[in-house]
Amino acid sequence: MTASASRPATSPAPTGAEKLTIYAAGLVQGITLVTFPAASTIFTSSAGYGLSAAKYGAMFVPQVLAAIIASLAGAPLARRIGRKLVYMGGLAANLISMALLVGSRFAEADQSISYPLLLVATAFLGLGFGLTVPALNTFTAAFHPSAVDRSVLVLNALLGLGTALAPVFVAIFVGLGAWVGLPILAAILLAALLAVSARLPLRGRVAEQTGGREPGAGRRAGVPTAFLPFAAFALLYGFCETMNGNWSQIDLTELHVSATAASLTLTAFWALVTAGRVLFAALHRLVPSKLAYHALPLVLAAAFGLIATLPANAPWLGLAWFGLAGLGCSALLPLTISFGQENLTAVSASVASWVIACYQVGYGIAAFGVGPLRSAGVTLPKIYAGSAAVAVALGLLAVVIAHRRPSPASVHPRPSSHIEQRRGRPG
Repeated sequence: MTASASRPATSPAPTGAEKLTIYAAGLVQGITLVTFPAASTIFTSSAGYGLSAAKYGAMFVPQVLAAIIASLAGAPLARRIGRKLVYMGGLAANLISMALLVGSRFAEADQSISYPLLLVATAFLGLGFGLTVPALNTFTAAFHPSAVDRSVLVLNALLGLGTALAPVFVAIFVGLGAWVGLPILAAILLAALLAVSARLPLRGRVAEQTGGREPGAGRRAGVPTAFLPFAAFALLYGFCETMNGNWSQIDLTELHVSATAASLTLTAFWALVTAGRVLFAALHRLVPSKLAYHALPLVLAAAFGLIATLPANAPWLGLAWFGLAGLGCSALLPLTISFGQENLTAVSASVASWVIACYQVGYGIAAFGVGPLRSAGVTLPKIYAGSAAVAVALGLLAVVIAHRRPSPASVHPRPSSHIEQRRGRPG
């Protein structure tokens, strides 16, 4: 096959508008994803929705189920209808979620109306996350074929920046007496992205070289036994991250920390998650990824132990310890995917989806499971102390996964379509 046949000469290069739109979508997706946890004190406050701990936790179950389904179905769906429509469908699902959240505000005192709306809203949020994020990674790699690692790192940094900004926006809008300003802002940004994206071709070279189909379309493989340690790690990591992301503000407000300070603490957590990922990606030649993978669970375990002993009225200590937890979480999930992609070569294109699905299960266990424990009289400090043991188990699994294996070439994993494209190259 000639070069002209494998890559059409008329294939248009991505425009600056396409690249900018995908990066902007990453930022907005990050904001949208953390909107519900960032408003946790609104949902549980007697002056707000008045949800019990069990109801607050159960609110995220539809999100988890929808995210798992979407993340596993995204690639087959993209082969049928194209990656652009999958991406826009994810944006639309996020927009519906924000609209439902805004609508629930007008019936927050009546849980028979507001709570079902919240459940449907989180389901659409999970659907949006599961469809949008893989598409964003694929577009980013396709639009920057000579700098895939750097472009994916930038995208993930913007996603992380969005997660860190959401609690800040909540604090600002709460101060203005209108917390609902955050989902309204997110909805406006999502609507603008949909309008702009609809007018762009959003074609990457990955799709063009395969006739509009995702690489690897005809190959299917079952889940190998060797994936089980990765699955366990992702599940436990999802639990640990969610203990910080969904319950930190409630823990701090129960320790008589102001809602504003609790929001800023959640910002510190997500900011350190993002900063750590960028830092370890930048220093992976000086600090081997394998070393970080072994050390970070211990940092996380120490952070949980310190959080469990937080005294009342100590906002700065709370910010410090949850920030330390963010650093402990930072590179663990992307490194798990990278280790899996480089060591499970027969199924490397599926590893990211499988890991994210297992991560979502862990997210659901922490988001939902803490509620019944609290209803049974177990305090959040005791649950955080138990979470330290979960982080230690992560450290043991890190040894199992990385033992006698070289560090991944990149901290941030490459999109599955790019992996398949590289594998298919001659030579």
